Amino acid sequence: MVSEIENKVMEALKEVYDPETGMNMIDMQLINKIEEKNGEVYIEFTPSSPLCPIAFYLAEEIKKKASKVEGVKKVKVICKGHIMENEINKFVNEG
Repeated sequence: MVSEIENKVMEALKEVYDPETGMNMIDMQLINKIEEKNGEVYIEFTPSSPLCPIAFYLAEEIKKKASKVEGVKKVKVICKGHIMENEINKFVNEG
């Protein structure tokens, strides 16, 4: 069952656009998972290409938009399927 916060996060991520296509992350189906428990949100996404030049930017924007949702206390964003996914995940979650 999808929580109210998960629904709100999904709506917020419709404001994260890929500048190359002009489409948002939800419509491009790049968000694989949104899970929330006690205000802590886990988001998993896959960039449109394993060499996507803006994957760091997208990860940061996803975290920024999700963090602004009412009821969200903490956000963890995981990038999968990118040649630099380990660096992206460290940057966005530890930086």
